[in-house]
Amino acid sequence: MTHPISPEHLHQALQWRYAVKKFDSHKKIPDHTWKVLEESLVLTPSSFGLQPWRFYVVTDMTVKSQFPAISWGQTQVRDASHVVVLTAKSELTTEDVERYIHSISTTRQVPLESLAGLKNVIINSLQNPPAGMNVREWNIRQVYIALGNLMTAAATLGIDTCPMEGIIPAKYDEILDCRKDGYETVVVCTLGYRAEDDKYAAAAKVRYPLEQLIFHVEQ
Repeated sequence: MTHPISPEHLHQALQWRYAVKKFDSHKKIPDHTWKVLEESLVLTPSSFGLQPWRFYVVTDMTVKSQFPAISWGQTQVRDASHVVVLTAKSELTTEDVERYIHSISTTRQVPLESLAGLKNVIINSLQNPPAGMNVREWNIRQVYIALGNLMTAAATLGIDTCPMEGIIPAKYDEILDCRKDGYETVVVCTLGYRAEDDKYAAAAKVRYPLEQLIFHVEQ
């Protein structure tokens, strides 16, 4: 990185961030800023690099107005500038792996034959997962990596967020029609700008002390 952000900047951004309860519906995220936030989703790491997700960005007010009724009455999904519905692939197939291997070959300009070992390892992991591993749940957990990446990126850019699990996923699936492509709703993230009268903006963060949460294993 030529110009990394300072530790102080990151710390301030994370302290400033909170789960917004009320957005200013009149303020919209500029297009150039939003493009960077979309890239933060694209650049999120995933196991094997398979990217078992799809992200639906909703800005249409007609669609957003349907969301509070299927989100426990929460209005952030209507008033935020952008609503991102993070979905996971319900099933990973051999075709998904082959598509990914072809992508590696094209992007890195290496022969497909040289990737045969990696391809076999991934396929075997999906077809014969380790004991206790459920591939669908594995995909869902990875979606939360993307959620965290998006929220941190937004905070560093001064964009407010609220992650929301208080939703009816199946209803989101119906509105987005994502099941037909093999994806299912996991979690929602609303992004925009906090309303001036959101009382939670001034509320102190409630966190356990660092020494109760961080344990060092050192030589």
